[in-house]
Amino acid sequence: MALSDWLTTLQVSDVVMESTGIYWKPLWNILEGSFHLVLVNARPVKNVQRRKTDVKDTEWLAKFLRCGLIESNFAPPGDIRE
Repeated sequence: MALSDWLTTLQVSDVVMESTGIYWKPLWNILEGSFHLVLVNARPVKNVQRRKTDVKDTEWLAKFLRCGLIESNFAPPGDIRE
């Protein structure tokens, strides 16, 4: 809940995350219902030629989201995710 509270304090409305493995699921479960969540495939973002770091990936995802260049992947409903 601390993450959700922190994001709310910063007036964050949209959250984008890569659908890498199962790592997105706990965050999705915590933030669902409080934020506009966007789940993206990591492949199109990684096609941009640059030196890869987690920080740069995060910056690119945020930039793409602000510019409307990201399409959300299907995120199954909670009962199916379980």
